[in-house]
Amino acid sequence: MGNGDYGFELRLLQSWQLRRDADVLHVAVRQQRLITALAINGPRTRSYLVGLLWPETPESRALESLRVALHLICRQVPGLLVNNGPMLSLSEGVDVDLHRLRDQIRELSRAGLNGNVSSCLQQLRNSELLPGWYDDWVLFEQSRLQQDRLHAYHIIARESLVRRDYESALEAAEAALEVEPLYESAVGLLIEAERQRGNNAAALRAFYKYETKLKADMGLVPSGAMRQLVSEMS
Repeated sequence: MGNGDYGFELRLLQSWQLRRDADVLHVAVRQQRLITALAINGPRTRSYLVGLLWPETPESRALESLRVALHLICRQVPGLLVNNGPMLSLSEGVDVDLHRLRDQIRELSRAGLNGNVSSCLQQLRNSELLPGWYDDWVLFEQSRLQQDRLHAYHIIARESLVRRDYESALEAAEAALEVEPLYESAVGLLIEAERQRGNNAAALRAFYKYETKLKADMGLVPSGAMRQLVSEMS
């Protein structure tokens, strides 16, 4: 049986889950962390993995922890990992939802909107990476994915405005602001969408909410471009 024939699906968004065909596989936390590190970082040496997963543990103990985790994974979930001497990796046939999402965001950046905007927005909203995991390397990836999602929301809001799909533009801008309330570009797109709908009152409320939070949190005022946008409604 080839690596691609095992039918593994690894879920890292919203919660951790490993499936093989229709079956959910139960894996202990130590093994989850090793599988996740390989899913996020790709093939890596054993020395890299022990430094990532057990940074404060003496090397001999960290290597032993890695050996135990590797042994348990290979015994409990045969076919999931490829053990190539000093290098470890996931089998090529493992479908990782994080990879699919990033591919979709890259395609959105390359080709713009294509397909069901509402479905795309829903998927982006339900794509928090490993909530409740606080390892430094996971926090870094969470922040990185957050920036990717913000970029995707911005593209959807901007292109929806061009298409005069104001509801989608508003939804995308609001989704961006749920992630980053002081994202000025998203505020500007939200204001413009409300203006285009003829709802100047809502546009002004969005501006004043942003202005108040920006001053309270950062001690700053909105940019000249933002103030100009609002002055055009006076």
